[in-house]
Amino acid sequence: MTVVPGSGSLPVLDAERSALERAAELAANGIGRTLPNPVVGCVVLGTDGSVVGEGWHERAGGPHAEVNALADAGVRAHGGTAVITLEPCNHTGRTGPCTEALIAAGIERVVVGARDPFEPAAGGVERLIAAGIQVIDVSELAIGAVAAEVNRVWLTSMANRRPFVTLKTGMTVDGRVAAVDGTSRWITSEASRADVHRLRAEVDTMMVGIGTVLADDPRLTVRDPGGLESARQPLRVVVDSTGRTPSGAQLLAGPGDALVATATNYPGPGGRVDLAALMADLFTRGRRHVLLEGGPRLAAAALDARLVDDVVSYLAPIVLGAGPAAVEGGSVATLAEAHRLELRDVTRFGPDVRLSFTVAH
Repeated sequence: MTVVPGSGSLPVLDAERSALERAAELAANGIGRTLPNPVVGCVVLGTDGSVVGEGWHERAGGPHAEVNALADAGVRAHGGTAVITLEPCNHTGRTGPCTEALIAAGIERVVVGARDPFEPAAGGVERLIAAGIQVIDVSELAIGAVAAEVNRVWLTSMANRRPFVTLKTGMTVDGRVAAVDGTSRWITSEASRADVHRLRAEVDTMMVGIGTVLADDPRLTVRDPGGLESARQPLRVVVDSTGRTPSGAQLLAGPGDALVATATNYPGPGGRVDLAALMADLFTRGRRHVLLEGGPRLAAAALDARLVDDVVSYLAPIVLGAGPAAVEGGSVATLAEAHRLELRDVTRFGPDVRLSFTVAH
């Protein structure tokens, strides 16, 4: 019938507004499990406006949110409304098109929270309209913000054609990541370190510089609260311009895969790795979210290259007075050139405080 664009009147029922908020909550269950795909949630409303089915995309390669919600609703979906955080896919990948599933279920109205920028899957709205289904697109309206927010990592990655990059630091109150003698274990508390493993579990790539490898020899793996390494491990990347990574480095031993990025593979100015080229290559490899864990010079280079999207800093109640800073070097010479951040969240973990920021590009 018609698509209602993101302007003018808003023909969305209160039940549909609530359903979109619920769909975003459902979508969040898939964070870290669906990459390289987006997270998606779907709520099916019956003809009387009541919720008759819910579902979300639970894992890459598994049934999509719409299929799970329709299965939950069963025959009650007929004549109803599907409220979905992301435009239904219109192609056959590892699963069939969600548009066809909605049509077959007899859905008469679809509310779309965000449009799908992935060209092979796009066209869902148009397919539904052609089938006589009323489609309400709220992606450009305030109500659509909840759908964009839950998928912020994936949507940003698709828009920039590179992975979303989160810079993580663990530092003292005066911004130090190690003492003068190089010791850094442990600046932050056990509670903060547990949250870091949660953060690692939400990404598909972890990245460190060669300095971190030589100083700490990290395993760089995801571990559960009991200390056991998880079955799913992100790709581990070392930015190592001159190829100094020891053959016996722990992060090369597994589990999972590792990549040593050198200036030979990604040539950049001054004989250093071209970080933008590396990120572009990771995107072509299907990587959508990089957790940049160190070191200080790599952090500065990534910020200078405008590759960092979020910063997550764990601040411990410790003062050292000297030692390496969380970010060192880079091109910033004046306050006017400083990298500006916008605070998103403040959370306490034991004695520490986690500060979450978005980089203001």
